Amino acid sequence: MSAVESRLAELGLTLPDVVPPLAAYQPAVRSGAYVYTAGQLPMVKGSIPVTGKVGAEVSAEQAKELAATCALNALAAVKSVIGDLDRIVRVVKVVGFVASAPDFTAQPGVLNGASELLGEVLGEKGVHARSAVGVAVLPLDAPVEVEFVVEVRD
Repeated sequence: MSAVESRLAELGLTLPDVVPPLAAYQPAVRSGAYVYTAGQLPMVKGSIPVTGKVGAEVSAEQAKELAATCALNALAAVKSVIGDLDRIVRVVKVVGFVASAPDFTAQPGVLNGASELLGEVLGEKGVHARSAVGVAVLPLDAPVEVEFVVEVRD
């Protein structure tokens, strides 16, 4: 077990299986020293536990937890490409999309779920640049979607 997966276990977390693509794309691809993940939904055992707009059907706190689930799914996608999460040099960029009610403006707080998880699991390697974008709707009525750019070593 890698040090990263040991840290996940210490936190009471398990790296999930890679979420199968919903369309014509790969969950993650490597180009040079970087792995780019596809947008990861908060899928848990094949379904999204809570759907709808943040600030309406979904609370900001629920969405923050779902963003952490998206981050776990993205780490699983990275592992599927590099084999060992200890090869991560750093998370370079996180982009998050929040399906938002018209008056909801706390997208950065929602995306803290993903960012905080990366910090807890990867320490300094998890510190990253980030964008938090409010959108009208996401696939499968998901409240949040997260993607990564990760630098890796051979």
